[in-house]
Amino acid sequence: MKLHTVLTIAGSDCSGGAGIQADIKTMTVNGVYAMSAITALTAQNTTGVRSIMEVTPSFLEQQLDAVFEDIYPDAVKIGMIPSASLLEMTVEKLKQYKAQNIVVDPVMIASSGARLMDETAVSLLTQQLLPIAALITPNIPEAEFLTNTSICCKEDMSAAAKQLGNQYNCAVLVKGGHSLQDASDVLYIAGKQHWFAGCRIKNNNTHDTGCTLSSAIAANLAKGYTMEESVQHAKEYLSGALSAMLDLGRGSGPLHHAYNIKKI
Repeated sequence: MKLHTVLTIAGSDCSGGAGIQADIKTMTVNGVYAMSAITALTAQNTTGVRSIMEVTPSFLEQQLDAVFEDIYPDAVKIGMIPSASLLEMTVEKLKQYKAQNIVVDPVMIASSGARLMDETAVSLLTQQLLPIAALITPNIPEAEFLTNTSICCKEDMSAAAKQLGNQYNCAVLVKGGHSLQDASDVLYIAGKQHWFAGCRIKNNNTHDTGCTLSSAIAANLAKGYTMEESVQHAKEYLSGALSAMLDLGRGSGPLHHAYNIKKI
């Protein structure tokens, strides 16, 4: 038996709702073999991030070499990379191994408000990582930061997606749901825009919806779906994980990533 493979490069979440743990759950239930390279350990739960401990660039390098030299990934999902040195190492290795289907979730600030990247890393993100991505998936605050514009409506989302797509020569999915009335997203690819309708699900437990969506997209790209198909399937999966109404923790709880697995 052979499975398509996906590598996630991100931080670890000890409470299991975000980061590497959420990525692996998402990829697994979306039918691919998940691998990981950890950029940082975080002490966090549903109420917030308490502490972040980065790995060294040399250790990240060894993780990436170990994966690419043995089980080459069909897609790569990138989440939190907290420092410039780790980001430089990531870009170097992705170029060295000619990584395919790179999906970047530009995680700069946690939903709790904690800053997850230093300023130099943010600069390198835009200069070195985004230009080699196949897809970037900013939410509205991230898209506002990257475009230096205000996004208040769907027309603003469309303009931001086009600006970023032309600037970095990649596909861009600007995600609704942050401050807008629904959860519709807009994909800009090859000069065209595609809207993916989504209804706001009344669930306060939305911890790490962004990482989950980008991981599901990467899984679908690895399986050979087109970008549009990958986004559509990923949104359907995310809606199901939200609609399952898992309720854990005292804060904004995790999604039910395994909602569609039958209980034994």
